[in-house]
Amino acid sequence: MTDTPSRTLDLTRDVALLTADLMDIESVSGNEKNVADAVEAALRELPHLEVVRDGDSIIARTSLGRGERVLLAGHLDTVPLPTVEGSRGTVPSSWDGDVLYGRGATDMKGGVAVQLALAAELTAPNRDVTYVFYDHEEVEASLSGLGRLQRSYPDWLAADFAVLLEPTNGTVEGGCNGTMRFHASTTGKAAHSARAWMGENAIHAAAEILTRLRDHEPATVAVEGLDYRESLNAVKIWGGTAGNVIPDAATVEINYRFAPDKSIEEAEAYVRNLLAGFDLVRTDAASGARPGLDRPAAASFVAAVGAEPKPKYGWTDVARFSEMGIPAVNFGPGDALLAHTDNEHVHAGAVRACLAALRSWLS
Repeated sequence: MTDTPSRTLDLTRDVALLTADLMDIESVSGNEKNVADAVEAALRELPHLEVVRDGDSIIARTSLGRGERVLLAGHLDTVPLPTVEGSRGTVPSSWDGDVLYGRGATDMKGGVAVQLALAAELTAPNRDVTYVFYDHEEVEASLSGLGRLQRSYPDWLAADFAVLLEPTNGTVEGGCNGTMRFHASTTGKAAHSARAWMGENAIHAAAEILTRLRDHEPATVAVEGLDYRESLNAVKIWGGTAGNVIPDAATVEINYRFAPDKSIEEAEAYVRNLLAGFDLVRTDAASGARPGLDRPAAASFVAAVGAEPKPKYGWTDVARFSEMGIPAVNFGPGDALLAHTDNEHVHAGAVRACLAALRSWLS
């Protein structure tokens, strides 16, 4: 990845322009150093904050002795840049009127810009605030900078409530579904396809797996007043060795998105029951997160934002906070459906509105 010179960030300028400044520092996962350097340098200029850095993750916090502490979190990395010539979701950013185009516009440098603007502006918030900026969110969970901070700086992450500034179109999305994957395998007997009756077709045997998944009706589960819609689907299938050989092995990869009322063990048991009789291997899993909207800090946040909370169907890092006993919601500028696209963009007004809502709540 090409290295780019470090930049100086002005945290007092318009938050939409600050978003563009952050986007112009390319930070594809694994290449977060330059943006982390810029964020750290800007935060260390603020005397009301304590700052610590771990790798390419930074934590900054106030210590005013308030009765509550809230945590605002966002990741610094992006997915790789588009490869299609002429794509607008790239680096550097570009403007079309009040619409900002480029990689990270929604996922999630608009949210990070809001964090930084608040960190500079709120020298005496009504709650103590911890600001977390972390690396390696867009890759495998084992590399997560937030996971590393959990292990290295658990005391710095202690809070009564957390807001993850992932894009939600300015709506509060409580908790998140859990996710897990399985490999479901079938075996057969290889034979020449001209004498197929001499073999046993493992791909054909996998048809029953697909039929059960096709006919499965996903549940909608109410958790603390929010309706989480589940999904259970085949996402990959492979098998066979040649165009003239009856396959002796086949595998279906399955993804289960389960409501946060279930533990990983309960979710796994559900899938194994549905696919009883087949060889299943769970390849990964991540717990969901209950919304915790009944907590005082969460209730006051929802009231300040003024929008009806919705469930989060996808998995996000709010689940990591839930594991720590911290209720958390997703709330950030931009449309999540534009994340990772070649047309990624955010409206300047959406970033400003997100800043205004959080400023109102914390002032």
